[in-house]
Amino acid sequence: MTATPQIEIRRETEPVPYRTALDAMAERNAAIADGTASEMLWLLEHPPVYTAGTSADRAELLDPRFEVVEAGRGGRYTYHGPGQRIGYVLLDLRKRARDVRGFVHAVEGWVIDTLGDFGVEAWRAEGRIGIWCAGPDGREAKIGAIGVRIRRWVTMHGFSVNLSPDLSHFGGIVPCGIEEFGVTSLAALGRQVSSAEWDEALLARFPAFLAKLEVACPTPAGEA
Repeated sequence: MTATPQIEIRRETEPVPYRTALDAMAERNAAIADGTASEMLWLLEHPPVYTAGTSADRAELLDPRFEVVEAGRGGRYTYHGPGQRIGYVLLDLRKRARDVRGFVHAVEGWVIDTLGDFGVEAWRAEGRIGIWCAGPDGREAKIGAIGVRIRRWVTMHGFSVNLSPDLSHFGGIVPCGIEEFGVTSLAALGRQVSSAEWDEALLARFPAFLAKLEVACPTPAGEA
């Protein structure tokens, strides 16, 4: 456990049960909002679990072979499991630009830039939440998921990146409600990246990510 100025960096080496993490995250979120705890970036993995966001459609839960937990974040169904690194981001946006879209955009950019450090060109896709890249067959596939919640201007939940999970486990759901695209991982792309290696690369870009939260996200053309 290390710290950036006033931000705790917590890195887990053993899987953390999803419900345990969810309760701890909610407690920390409230404490940050009350000014009784520091902000935190929590990097971890979970035992196999399907999580349901606030927009989850029961029809997209195809085979509930693992525990299904209501997550309270935005989005639909997502799988978490060994070989997938999670980043829970608990930051006080009252100290920064109060911009929800800008926060999500910055998280996406942070993950995309880190994937680039491992030779994977990734991108955002119009109308589709998540992080995308070319899969082993050249077709577009999802390599990372984004799901956030903001209470009292304090963020929680965050992102997941597929390092080397069992990709067949995604078959029990329609990941994030998107049927026409597959799921991939760094391992499937021929890149063996450990959790420790991923964490180090991600943390090297953490200051740049925080800097992006100091300014509001530009309004897209055509919007007032």
